[in-house]
Amino acid sequence: MIFNKQFAIALCLLFIGSNAFAQEKKDEKKEAKKDTLTFTVIKENPITSVKNQNRSGTCWAFSSLGFFEAELLRTQKKEYDLCESFLVEKTYMDRAVAAVRTHGDISFSQGGSFYDAVYCLKNYGMCPEGAMPKPGSLYGDSLYNHTELSKVSTAYVEAIAKSDLKKLSPVWQKGLQGIYNAYIGEIPEKFTYEGKEYTPQTFAESLGLKMDDYVSLTSFTHHPFYTQFAIEVQDNWRWGLNYNIPLDEFMEVMDYAVRNGYTFAWGADVSEPSFRKHEVVLMPKESTTKDNSGSDQAKWQGDTDKDNIVKNSQNEKEITQEMRQEAYDNWETTDDHGMLIYGLVKDQNGKEYFMMKNSWGDYNKYHGKCYISKAYMAYKTMNILIHKDALPKAIAKKLKLK
Repeated sequence: MIFNKQFAIALCLLFIGSNAFAQEKKDEKKEAKKDTLTFTVIKENPITSVKNQNRSGTCWAFSSLGFFEAELLRTQKKEYDLCESFLVEKTYMDRAVAAVRTHGDISFSQGGSFYDAVYCLKNYGMCPEGAMPKPGSLYGDSLYNHTELSKVSTAYVEAIAKSDLKKLSPVWQKGLQGIYNAYIGEIPEKFTYEGKEYTPQTFAESLGLKMDDYVSLTSFTHHPFYTQFAIEVQDNWRWGLNYNIPLDEFMEVMDYAVRNGYTFAWGADVSEPSFRKHEVVLMPKESTTKDNSGSDQAKWQGDTDKDNIVKNSQNEKEITQEMRQEAYDNWETTDDHGMLIYGLVKDQNGKEYFMMKNSWGDYNKYHGKCYISKAYMAYKTMNILIHKDALPKAIAKKLKLK
């Protein structure tokens, strides 16, 4: 009887302990849920796969061509993989010529703008990814790596642009082209795609995209609204024009476009600590991140701590036109990075975010995609490239696009 009584007590204690452990785990999950944002898709437009720009300053090429690939999914219901190397090489050569022509007053670097893609497609054409060597294959790498190329080409261009030469030789461009041929590959005169022969010009024509249908929009007060101006940043070296509209209409365009089946290329400042490496980008009123200054991650992504992400999502700054202008004028909003916006989601509290495709490969919970709060979009967007039909009719009419 003593044995049976002890056994019964042990079973009872085990049962109580198991229930307590289960309740503890349940409470932990409940507490974790409070500190986690969960999302429901409102609208998700078709896009191509996430690419990796790796060690190259070519986000503008990946984002703009990713945008045009999404446009081809929208218009032709067909998936294309357009060649970033073609766009990059053509742009680098043009930027070198501009730098030399202005004696270095136009900077020479890896950067570019969405307008470079528009200009390339309109004037030089395009080719599919397979028509040029795979990135890095010419020098034994598996991805883009322009570290050495940038040092070599910059030294070459600056040696000419900033020299005391009285007259240029007729071959300096051939020398630079040779560098690009070695690191990136030769631009094809002809190639075969899906059994048909093309030139870059005829291939671009076959895509059916009319570059005059695409417009760049921004929102700043140092130029009149409903006019066009060239954003004063170094990478807008072609001086591509942007339609200038008030902030509320700028945000209306973005929301309207996505809800009606359009994507757009997104140029933005990503130097804020709130541009997290993981999955959600916010513009909180108060920073709750740790100090990781000096790290490589801190350069663009800030801290990745997510302890207060739900609190921050409900406590964002209210962005005004004046705040946005001040950040630009004080170099707090800079022309950092190009991405693609393709959808909308909402969190468990009903707050909406834009869906963003990046070009940093498979690096986070959403495999290279992120959710961007509307406050961040309003504050830190430099400009967007979009099809003119994606604009609400009233705004398009003000810009004389209808």
